Amino acid sequence: MVQRIGLVGCGVISGIYLHNAPLFRDIRFTACADMRPEAARARAEEYGLRALTLDELYRSDEVDIVLNLTNPDAHAEVALKALDAGKHVYGEKPLATSLADGRAIVDLAARRGLRVGSAPDTVLGPGTQTCRRLIEDGTVGEIMSGVASIMSRGMENWHPAPGFYFRPGGGPVLDMGPYYIGALVMLLGPVAKVVSAGRVGLPERIVSAEGPNLGQRIVPEVQTTIHSILTFASGAQVTLLASWDVWNHAHRPIELHGVNASLRVPDPNFMDGRTEIATNRESWETVATGDSLYSRPNYPFAAPIYANYRGLGLAEMAAAIEAGRPHRANGDWAFHTLDVMLAILRSAEEERAIAIGSRCAVPAALSPAEADSLLAGDGSEARRSA
Repeated sequence: MVQRIGLVGCGVISGIYLHNAPLFRDIRFTACADMRPEAARARAEEYGLRALTLDELYRSDEVDIVLNLTNPDAHAEVALKALDAGKHVYGEKPLATSLADGRAIVDLAARRGLRVGSAPDTVLGPGTQTCRRLIEDGTVGEIMSGVASIMSRGMENWHPAPGFYFRPGGGPVLDMGPYYIGALVMLLGPVAKVVSAGRVGLPERIVSAEGPNLGQRIVPEVQTTIHSILTFASGAQVTLLASWDVWNHAHRPIELHGVNASLRVPDPNFMDGRTEIATNRESWETVATGDSLYSRPNYPFAAPIYANYRGLGLAEMAAAIEAGRPHRANGDWAFHTLDVMLAILRSAEEERAIAIGSRCAVPAALSPAEADSLLAGDGSEARRSA
């Protein structure tokens, strides 16, 4: 049975989910809602959905899963209301902005026998999953150390309204950490301890992105450079470099060093990318990640250069509900990722190591055949609506 999806939050990110939905076998969007009724009406008209109020959507008999695409500070409120109404929930990252809210979501879902899923589903793409197979089949072997880099000049250079990124709840770790830390947990298992150092870099940011805030001055309220060492329960130690104070750099997104080889993991912000392995001290070898749909550029729509298949995690959760098995981008994994991110920030503020209180089971690997089985035929259907 197809799982019927009700969308909450009709902003920019909703477009790619709705655009990709016809590719997947087990999901069908039926309704949408937004605090701005005009935004819901516009999406509803574009994709053949019903525009509802938030309360109407939670109560709707035509919604099985609520897709939560609201701003991060509203993630918990929407998720808890949807779960309380008996709906499964899949949300954009992060799961919540506090441990208390994240735990409340996971616990309520468990009590109600409902599912919680969370972005980023890029960890289910060919890039991360190929690297996982290389680690688990012994090609790379047990990981001893690594480096992950999340560094740029900052959000004010491209985002038309970047102010909230520099307030509590923002910063490079909470913004991009779900991609990188989520991928590391998917590859290496849970984190046991973190120790961090951080600082506010530029004392003032000036918006240079075109838009109504061009030239606006922003005083950061959060640390914009944070370096951390993550010690995993497996014993692996990975250095995380997170900064919005960097003009340029030559670091790879993630490099991992195992007992048998070194591995360059493609940018976990995307579904796929160049995967490289070194089994000697002289050269790197490119590893093929396959030729699935999830590797093919589809974004931006006008001139595709990236593989952006948001909705894969939602579709995998829908298939898992139908099959009665655990889904992969699940609430425990998302909560542990949140726990690690908040501990990184706390460690930098308190200048001490922080033990991570949560643990999660590593979600099952997603084989190419399993990923392809989620697709609706050849994936060429243009639209599928209520």
